Amino acid sequence: MIERIYTDTSVIGGCLDPEFSEASQALIDVFERGESTVVVSSLTMLELKLAPSAVRAILHEVPEEHREYIELTEEARALSARYIEAGAIGQAHSADAQHIAIATVSQVGALVSWNFKHIVNARRIRAYNLVNRREGYLELEIFTPREVVTYD
Repeated sequence: MIERIYTDTSVIGGCLDPEFSEASQALIDVFERGESTVVVSSLTMLELKLAPSAVRAILHEVPEEHREYIELTEEARALSARYIEAGAIGQAHSADAQHIAIATVSQVGALVSWNFKHIVNARRIRAYNLVNRREGYLELEIFTPREVVTYD
């Protein structure tokens, strides 16, 4: 199992979505058991403040010792700007670029998301990682929860 997994808001909210609930909840269960650490950013926390209380409560299912909080740093802001400059993503979706940059700068094992348009998208992943290599960062593994959870 991947040690540290950056989890965006779509995965947390996915626990309450019939289409994504099984895989999302399976990943939350992995975090609850301490098999991996859920990594959430200040950006994710800001997005969760705008979500319904039932969505906000999901993160609290994970014991504090299995959570890691990271900030949107100036380094991550600069990297997210590089993604936009390179055309990996448009300016209108700068928050998605920031999620990618935060995860990259923090060197997580993977980022998980249900955002197929701007994050879990083969063309965009290649573009993000092209920028990452050019800027001296490691490539970022990007998956859906289905791809990182082991099913019995």
